[in-house]
Amino acid sequence: MISIETVSVFVPASLALILAPGPDTFYVLSQALGAGRRVGVRSACGISAGVLVHTLAAVIGLSTILRGSALAFRLVRYVGAAYLVFLGVQTLRSSSGSLLDELDESRAADGTTADHGGFARGLLVNVLNPKVALFFLAFLPPFVPATAPNASLQLLVLGCLYAGLTLLYLAGVAVLSGAIRTALRSRAGIDDWLRYGTGGVLVGLGVVLAVERDVP
Repeated sequence: MISIETVSVFVPASLALILAPGPDTFYVLSQALGAGRRVGVRSACGISAGVLVHTLAAVIGLSTILRGSALAFRLVRYVGAAYLVFLGVQTLRSSSGSLLDELDESRAADGTTADHGGFARGLLVNVLNPKVALFFLAFLPPFVPATAPNASLQLLVLGCLYAGLTLLYLAGVAVLSGAIRTALRSRAGIDDWLRYGTGGVLVGLGVVLAVERDVP
């Protein structure tokens, strides 16, 4: 199995990357501020599950398709960008009366819909980012030599470890953001600011993903 020495190098390297602000962090932040702590944590779980999907793809070689085909890379990237923009526009077009109350009412009417939706959206946001797939294809192999016994299994274990660290960090972001949201509820007019901010972040992430240069 994986040596202690490998883990001692892998964990700090992973934490350095996870703690660097990126699309996943901003997405969870926007979801927790706009819809509350529970949806933010569900989004964090979805993104972490997406990490496992990318790990599995890297292990079985699917990521090489994205690396070798510019058309496939662009297609996945544009689908992911369109999905983020769609979520942002949907948020911006929601009722301007009270976004927070509207979200609470929908959650009360169906206690599971909003939470599970948060997980599914987080999963799609992560899975539909082709650069994440290429990242895992490049990041994981150096920690496990190809000639090592059970190399594929070791890659999967490292991927699971990375997903766990990601979940701990993003769940913390969601909990903190949810607490801020609760504190802001008493402020008059904050609903519209949260709606504009959440929708704007999602649209912005989609635009950035769409216009980024292709990986050579």
